[in-house]
Amino acid sequence: MKIGLGQINAVVGDLAGNVSRMVDCYNRAVEADVDLLIFPELATCGYPPEDLLSKKEFVEDNRASVEKLAADCPETRIIAGFPESYKGSLYNSAAVLEAGKIKEVYRKRLLAHYSVSDERKYFKAGSKPVLIEVGGLKIALTICYDILEIARLKEFLKEVGPFEVLVNISASAFHLGKTEARKKSIINCVKEFNSTVAYCNLVGGQDELVFDGRSILADSSGKIAATAAAFREDLLIADIISTEDGVKVKPVDSAREEPSGPVDEVYQALVLGVRDYVRKNGFEKVLLGLSGGIDSSVSVCIAAAGLGARKVIGITMPSRFNSSETIADANQLAENLGIEFLTIPIDDILEASDNSLAVFEGWDKESIAFENLQARIRGNILMSLSNSMGGLVLTSGNKSESAVGYATLYGDTAGGFSPLKDVPKTLVYKLAEHINAKSGSQLIPESVIRRAPSAELSFNQKDTDSLPDYSLLDRILQGYVEENKSAKELIAEGIDAEVVRKVIRMVDANEYKRRQSPPGVKITPRALGRDRRLPITNRYY
Repeated sequence: MKIGLGQINAVVGDLAGNVSRMVDCYNRAVEADVDLLIFPELATCGYPPEDLLSKKEFVEDNRASVEKLAADCPETRIIAGFPESYKGSLYNSAAVLEAGKIKEVYRKRLLAHYSVSDERKYFKAGSKPVLIEVGGLKIALTICYDILEIARLKEFLKEVGPFEVLVNISASAFHLGKTEARKKSIINCVKEFNSTVAYCNLVGGQDELVFDGRSILADSSGKIAATAAAFREDLLIADIISTEDGVKVKPVDSAREEPSGPVDEVYQALVLGVRDYVRKNGFEKVLLGLSGGIDSSVSVCIAAAGLGARKVIGITMPSRFNSSETIADANQLAENLGIEFLTIPIDDILEASDNSLAVFEGWDKESIAFENLQARIRGNILMSLSNSMGGLVLTSGNKSESAVGYATLYGDTAGGFSPLKDVPKTLVYKLAEHINAKSGSQLIPESVIRRAPSAELSFNQKDTDSLPDYSLLDRILQGYVEENKSAKELIAEGIDAEVVRKVIRMVDANEYKRRQSPPGVKITPRALGRDRRLPITNRYY
């Protein structure tokens, strides 16, 4: 049997467009004599559809889309995910298409219920296993989370008897470390069922999620025999051969290049996440403030890589507090990238605003309020240009700053999308080095990477005036936010007690800012907002 894994980039709600992608993939599969073509979980509607599922017509239209796919693709058996209304309940289902019709339907048994996916809110769990036969091979169907609890899956599949191939259609979002966990689950299935596993994953950006693809074929020896491309659409084809020694997988085409390491993984995820958010939401260009700092420099490089330099506009908005060095670095970076670059000084606006506010008792140009005024002026300029040009504003804040509220609400948080929202500051620096290494040049000027970080809202200001050194801050945030450690546990690791308690107070007290900040790409196991939400009104510190 020749199998194909159609790793498509679905757009949530674009039923006609998604089916069109699947038909294109089908035509390639037919040319390659594929016997069974597999598409990802909820491929017709994209993942996650969230409350679109509450619209009756949406579910009905998905059924019609599957029927159209079947009618348009009669020559090859197909497995495709879709939301299904069946006997008064909604299911996350996999349709088996054959000879122009829906022949069989499998309904997901183990529903995902965690930060990224809240399937129990929408779907009922299926209760019946499905086994099909193609080319003399028996094939069991599963959907994503089904394979994570191997003992329960074994009990569930017991009634269908032995099989040679386990198919798993999936919409598994990327975060650091996810790939190895995914492979472990697949190998566990291979060992338990002594079968080949055909795992087909979604690819593409959807709001804050990025699906990395990397569909997998594993043979019964426990070996990963073939992996589809990372972070792009792909059709992975292989022969599945039953032998005396088990079921073997023989890839038809060459191996795909994998990311070079964790930093490259993150870089590719960010590029895809920005590209898809911008394009899928109908924007032609993006604009962002270029300060000459590390965050805006990495953000603009990601945008240019994802969209092309001609669709990126950098804007520097200097005040009296910006050094000539940072202004020069912003200009040099824009020149290196070949993007449009605008200079809009804000001193006159700042002076006029200061004079207007000076009539109020307590206004002080030496205060944080005066510093924040500068950020808000810049935010207003960017949003005004966005309205005028029709471009999406990208913000440049990182996870470390967002966690502790080191950002100005309605200032540097003003915008539509935040590429670095889930990227710790220490990783931002690694990304900068990686970007330069990929370009083979100092695309980001070395002075940007080496300079002590500063918001430049007052003379000689440094981030460390308000925050611990980022290496220490990120260590605390890693423990508190991502590993859910207590202050007591962090202090026991040798971190200064006063610093730990200060950081934790800052994290918890700034939930209100994060709720009002733009979405951004999730790249860690526990992203602020998407995965971790505290009550805004909260006195437990």
